[in-house]
Amino acid sequence: MAARSQYEELARQLSAIGAVKRGLSRILPAECPGGSAAVLALLSQHGEMRISRLAELMAVDMSVTSRHVAHVAERGWIERSPDPADKRSRILRLTPAGNAVLGDLNRRTTEMFAHNLQEWSDDEVGQLNTLLARLRDSFVCRSSGGCAPGRHSHECRTRPADSDDDSYTRTPV
Repeated sequence: MAARSQYEELARQLSAIGAVKRGLSRILPAECPGGSAAVLALLSQHGEMRISRLAELMAVDMSVTSRHVAHVAERGWIERSPDPADKRSRILRLTPAGNAVLGDLNRRTTEMFAHNLQEWSDDEVGQLNTLLARLRDSFVCRSSGGCAPGRHSHECRTRPADSDDDSYTRTPV
């Protein structure tokens, strides 16, 4: 186990991640704010779904999700069609235009990281990716009642297809 001072420094460093998040926000086009980008990314990652499921994945209130969905639907980036199982509900799905916007967002994000991390080696970027994934997994395991401390088996990530726990995938754009 690391020394307490190491955990204190980690807390300071993670608080400073706001600079990275602000950088990501600045590269988004005005017509596609962060919430809209999250809708597109989650629909691309998880496929078509009801708005209630999208709200769960975004971890925001249904009214907030509805505003984001209305924004992207008005631009033709998603379509809303009746749910065959429940005609009162709608199924959201990404359109080709939405895929194109998402492709542009991914390109912008990649270019931003490439520009800002140009002094980093491939190994260093790989280590950061590995450690961030491990950090995320440590929190998912502990919060979902998954793995015991020191015994991460990755089973916490292999859940049944009908499980509602997608907390480890909340990585919009």
